[in-house]
Amino acid sequence: MKKGLPAGRRAGIHNPYWDSLGGGERYTASFVKLLLDEGWQVDITWPKNISSQILDRFGIDISLANYVPQLTTHNYQLIFWLSDGSLPTSFARNTIVHFQMPFKDIGGRSTLNFIKSRFYKFVSNSEFTKKTVDKEFNINSSVIYPPIDTSKFTAGKKENLIFYIGRFSNLTQRKGHDQLIKSFKKLKLKGWKLILAGGMGVGSTEKDIQHLKKLSDGSNIEFVINPSFSQIQNLCAIGKIFWSASGYSADKAIQTEHFGITVVEAMSAGAVPIITNLGGHKEIVDDKTNGYLWNSPEELEKITIELTTDNLPAGRQGQQLTTISSAAITKSKIFDISEFNRRFLMLI
Repeated sequence: MKKGLPAGRRAGIHNPYWDSLGGGERYTASFVKLLLDEGWQVDITWPKNISSQILDRFGIDISLANYVPQLTTHNYQLIFWLSDGSLPTSFARNTIVHFQMPFKDIGGRSTLNFIKSRFYKFVSNSEFTKKTVDKEFNINSSVIYPPIDTSKFTAGKKENLIFYIGRFSNLTQRKGHDQLIKSFKKLKLKGWKLILAGGMGVGSTEKDIQHLKKLSDGSNIEFVINPSFSQIQNLCAIGKIFWSASGYSADKAIQTEHFGITVVEAMSAGAVPIITNLGGHKEIVDDKTNGYLWNSPEELEKITIELTTDNLPAGRQGQQLTTISSAAITKSKIFDISEFNRRFLMLI
């Protein structure tokens, strides 16, 4: 136990996806930071200390946490378990199982899971996720939205920039980078740039990146691979429009976004979101009030044209973008990390 920490407040953290450093890891790291700030000793199951990578990617300092090869649950007062679709066997006094994904058809109502579920608390990252996992596991999970420290995202001098921030991987959600490239090339927006930023975690390869770069040839499109937190802050500060095609497929909606942390970060800095009308996105944006939800690439392109050109009624050039930008900042505050901390403190 680290010097100065009170006895009996020891927590174990399990997340099998730290190597991807995506939204689930941001969520978990924020919970770890909350525990550390509250005086808990925190052990994380992972083969090496990755606190510096977490600080660089998310701006979250969890350097006081320990990294251990495994958790012996009865040694802990609290276990936080990010589920891969399974439920742990935990003997901790308090076990919180967190769902980042809407798992279904995985045998969630087995007898063993039923027994376990009577002793654990469950948290989902959105109503979209909750609806599916509650039915799958016969539980009643609490929705605690992903934490965004909105104070770290402020509007700067805006540029004619459209941007998207999301992993270059379709492993858990279809991110739709290719569709964004196709739409941007089709629009031929004079004086505008598209930036695609994201990490290369599990499910992405250099070949995938090269394919996207080849697809973007001849257009004002840039790629930012494995952006630091400061780079993400800067993109949100200077970008006017945040695009997302996450979950979109020409055939049907697949692998939809379960929430959309980067959407809220962009909104916090006054970027106007134009995002798919799918999954957790619908819990973030109120269409035509603080952003836009689209159902087809044609809608995405039409909305973008209206916001980026002078094809608006006399006297309204630029007014629509400014009005929605201000409303986006206001809406983002309901997802602030203070609410995340308040809700979790009630559970622990």
